[in-house]
Amino acid sequence: MNMIRTAMLLAFLTALFMGVGYLIGGSGGMTIAFLIATGMNLFSYWNADKMVLSMHHAREVDERTAPEFYRIVRDLAHRAGLPMPRVYIIDNPQPNAFATGRNPENAAVAATTGLLQRLTPEEVAGVMAHELAHIQNRDTLTMTITATLAGAISMLANFAFFFGGGRNDNNNPLGIIGVLIAAIVAPLAAMLVQMAISRTREYAADRRGAEICGQPLWLASALAKIARSARQIVNVDAERNPATAHLFIINPLSGQRMDNLFSTHPDTENRIAALQAMAREAGLSGTVGFAAGFSGPWGRARKGPWS
Repeated sequence: MNMIRTAMLLAFLTALFMGVGYLIGGSGGMTIAFLIATGMNLFSYWNADKMVLSMHHAREVDERTAPEFYRIVRDLAHRAGLPMPRVYIIDNPQPNAFATGRNPENAAVAATTGLLQRLTPEEVAGVMAHELAHIQNRDTLTMTITATLAGAISMLANFAFFFGGGRNDNNNPLGIIGVLIAAIVAPLAAMLVQMAISRTREYAADRRGAEICGQPLWLASALAKIARSARQIVNVDAERNPATAHLFIINPLSGQRMDNLFSTHPDTENRIAALQAMAREAGLSGTVGFAAGFSGPWGRARKGPWS
């Protein structure tokens, strides 16, 4: 069912891209837009993870360079029945994390240094379980390609606004009206689809992530901390690449306290309430130690920021 929804989403965004091409250049513009959209879909399928990781200057780590963080991801992946993803750390003071990759066999998870320094091991486990849930649900491919196409639609719309003609001819069938539609309506539609996809998948990933780590309150506590810090600490790379914002567990963009309609993420308080309700249903409390659910040296004293 998830694959069907993904196919429908990509078909809609491709059609929207073609529609913008038609408004700019008629049937010829629509054909060119179709070819561009097809090429972008193929390129994004194979290279989206590399693009996103590069945008945020992520560096790959292993058990030698980040032993505690790497073991958390490894044990969670084992509990989820997933292949071990590549593990990255982003040198950024804002606590946040995301997952990317076209499938579970070619996936990666990334966390900022701010997240590893500010959260407890239990909270980090909750966050990474959430990201592994996105991988298991195959959300990462959908969300990354959506970001690529939505960004392309916005760029094409800007092109239409600045270079579109005002004539009503075969190359520009609706004249200035078509240009205005392309410049205003198309990117708005793409943005709404992008936000709707992200918001619905965050709730599913929260629930599945809580099941993977075995303690919903770990993730609930982490979300509260990340949300508070994200409003105070600017994520420069995210501000430069806003189309990737919906990939993060919490919106990384500053100054985004807007109405829920225009949020790329569900309301954090609602997410926390859902996780707390899940914990109550399971009879769990927030006092369960990390060693209760995992094997490994979790009880040892920590030496510095996860190194």
